[in-house]
Amino acid sequence: MRQHRRRLRDAGKKGLRLVIRVEIVYAQPQRSIVKSLKMPPGATIADALAEAASDANFRGVDLANSPVGIFGKVTHREVKLKDGDRIEIYRPLLEEPKLARRNRSGRKASKPVRS
Repeated sequence: MRQHRRRLRDAGKKGLRLVIRVEIVYAQPQRSIVKSLKMPPGATIADALAEAASDANFRGVDLANSPVGIFGKVTHREVKLKDGDRIEIYRPLLEEPKLARRNRSGRKASKPVRS
């Protein structure tokens, strides 16, 4: 038992991590879901998504097909995680941003001006 504790203590001194902490985030228009996970070193995004799939908050989220990223940068699911990473699950766009701006500006122009 003492040897085991000593190894754990020495691993902490050498900077070796036994677990890494990551967050999985999914934002909806009215709420957001944030889940903190402890994963083994060498875990991938796919491993973290599989872990999050068991959470009731992620039931309606399409974890298998949604694009994912780390800190706003789209990445593949095979990317190995680092301590402190934030995995973001992206929703599909309802409307292309340029088209949405054109539609909004067209509605404003068509309103009558009051004098």
